[in-house]
Amino acid sequence: MILEPQLPIESVHGRLVGKIRDYFAGAGMKRAVLGLSGGIDSALVAALGVDALGAENVHGILMPSAFSTEGSVADSIALARNLGISYDIVPIGSIYDKAMEAMAAFFTDGQWSVAQENLQARIRGAILMTWSNRFNALLLNTSNKSELFTGYGTLYGDLCGAIMVIADLYKVQVYELSHYVNRLHGKEVIPEAILTKAPSAELRPNQKDTDSLPAYELLDPVLHALCEEELTPEEVVARGTDAALVERIVRLKRGAAFKVMQIPPVLTVGGHPVVPPFKQL
Repeated sequence: MILEPQLPIESVHGRLVGKIRDYFAGAGMKRAVLGLSGGIDSALVAALGVDALGAENVHGILMPSAFSTEGSVADSIALARNLGISYDIVPIGSIYDKAMEAMAAFFTDGQWSVAQENLQARIRGAILMTWSNRFNALLLNTSNKSELFTGYGTLYGDLCGAIMVIADLYKVQVYELSHYVNRLHGKEVIPEAILTKAPSAELRPNQKDTDSLPAYELLDPVLHALCEEELTPEEVVARGTDAALVERIVRLKRGAAFKVMQIPPVLTVGGHPVVPPFKQL
């Protein structure tokens, strides 16, 4: 784990589970809801939610689009069944098409735009918040620290929620904790297919995270050096890291600052604050 101070993986798990439990108790709430994408982040948050609140109090919503793979839907269902949680499937294709029809004047050039990706994320956010309001539940956010610090998330979409459960974990740590969850329970809680697939937001055809970000094994050590160790970009380069890579990551981090200031409270497990202290839990 690249946390400061160094924490055993079981302590990371225990802190997050305890903080989820405390947050819900403090809010006088019992039920949680989250979106299940078929990816590692939502799988880990679902597992942590179950460990904290019990399977009967966690509900998952699958929201496939035209860009979702059959594997992602199947993996989400397998995860929900492994965890013993209830779930709904709410396809967003028709909602997206209606929205694009209503806003056709915004897209007359016929070119694919990141706005269309963000629209899908915001439709999903609206569905999750509607379930949350309707059934008196709190929404668990599933964004991680790597995505947060590079702006790889949509305001009022996948960045919404009552608390950010894993936003103090880099992506490489998300994988480590996910493997630990399976070891802790002595069985495949998080399906192997989720643990091994290439990360993707699935907001356009054949999308991979590496289309927009450096590979996480390159990204996370640089982010850690900049954020936790408080090194300058020049000092990171002096360690032997490629200067172009560091410059790219610094540019991404700078561009993400306005999003970071608008996120829900973050459950912290160690290291330096993700956002100003009033947002830490």
